[in-house]
Amino acid sequence: MTVSQLDPPAKSETPAPGRTPAVIRLLVLATFVVILNETIMINAIPRLMTALSITEQTAQWLSTAFMLTMAAVIPITGWFLQRVSTRHAYATAMGLFLAGTALAAVAPTFEVLLGARIIQASGTAVMMPLLMTTLMQVVPEADRGRVMGNVTLAISVAPAMGPAVSGVILQFGSWRLLFAVVLPIAAAITWGGLRQLKNVGEPQFSTIDWLSVMTAAAGFGGLVYGLSRFEGGDVGLAVAITAAGLATIAVFVVRQLFLQKRGVPLMDLRTLRHRTYTVALVLMSVAFMAMLGSMILLPLYLQNIRELSALQTGLLVMPGGLAMGLLGPTVGRLFDRYGGRVLVIPGAIGIMIALAGFTQVTMTMPFWLLLGLHALLMVSLAATFTPVFTLGLGAVPPQLYSHGSSILSTLQQVSAAFGTALVVTVMGARADALKAEGVTETLANLDGMQLAFIIGAVLSVAVVITALLLPARAENAAGHAAGH
Repeated sequence: MTVSQLDPPAKSETPAPGRTPAVIRLLVLATFVVILNETIMINAIPRLMTALSITEQTAQWLSTAFMLTMAAVIPITGWFLQRVSTRHAYATAMGLFLAGTALAAVAPTFEVLLGARIIQASGTAVMMPLLMTTLMQVVPEADRGRVMGNVTLAISVAPAMGPAVSGVILQFGSWRLLFAVVLPIAAAITWGGLRQLKNVGEPQFSTIDWLSVMTAAAGFGGLVYGLSRFEGGDVGLAVAITAAGLATIAVFVVRQLFLQKRGVPLMDLRTLRHRTYTVALVLMSVAFMAMLGSMILLPLYLQNIRELSALQTGLLVMPGGLAMGLLGPTVGRLFDRYGGRVLVIPGAIGIMIALAGFTQVTMTMPFWLLLGLHALLMVSLAATFTPVFTLGLGAVPPQLYSHGSSILSTLQQVSAAFGTALVVTVMGARADALKAEGVTETLANLDGMQLAFIIGAVLSVAVVITALLLPARAENAAGHAAGH
């Protein structure tokens, strides 16, 4: 794909500097709705256990399967997005999402509901890299930070808002309402998108290597599944599945390096030659681990230790999620003006301070302090993610945008699974050890949570160190990229 092929639609899509192209506004809206569904089931698990007569471990599969599918499908999207038009990719993503949502709303059994979630996730997996790739193609470099700020709103705020939104909806009816509310909104966005969306760039015909597809799905899917098994307590099986997943990913990587010589990789790993992109990838992965870990721990602490309802928990974490979303565009504008370092370094330090604060949770920690720490964490993540995404993708040449964004999105899923597995395993092991010594269940669980938050705080030190390695702007990186 040459730059000249991308130029004409790019010019028609950007009427004036400082304006967000219509295609990006549509894609951000659609992405927000589909990503919201990744975490919307968390609060519904007690209802589902009663309604479908299933255990908590079985119910957790509705979130795990969503992550698994995303991890398995996203590696293929780099190839898919180069092969089809923007409209075709959008129609595929939203069509799958709508079909999954409609099926979930009427699912008679758990198995059908699980299948519906997998169909939903397949659509979501296409949507995220589509948004990123299109943005890099149609938005001039001077405006990218501001526009990426709006994208951060969709990618980061949606999972943070999922539990809060579902907590409110569940006050009015059964778990089916979660899907019944989303369906008409998603349908309206799909219809509006197909009416207004214009194609960006020229599709390329290329063959697909099925060995790459199978090893990507088995490797990344197996890795996420193995990590999710740590929550069940069967550590031996979890380690074996995780190791098998990593071994299959190694086969996938070797296969991609071979295919790169022939110019037809499924996931082009040459993006990793660009230092700024690789540093951004590491920073984003560790920050996502810390964020998802705390997102799992905080509701458990508020509901199990402090005995708040799902709605009260949702309302307590909502200000942080809203602050993160509202700050996204402002952070983007600051990035365009001053570069990345002035945002990423304070953001990384803020993440570290917030997670260090959470290590001090007690039976009586004031709710205003919890709200403040959560808001600090979310605002710090907003200050970090926008510059990191923009600098990272800005450092690779245009023909690698689709591959760069699919690698970024795949690692997000793996990091989320790893962060979740890490905190749940640490918390469970510590609590079980204390219960065996005769400590009461509540105090044992609280101690386990404190230790898990310490792990998050330690991870955040790596975020600060990586932040110091990022350049202020991607220009030098992009120039370096062009020379490859």
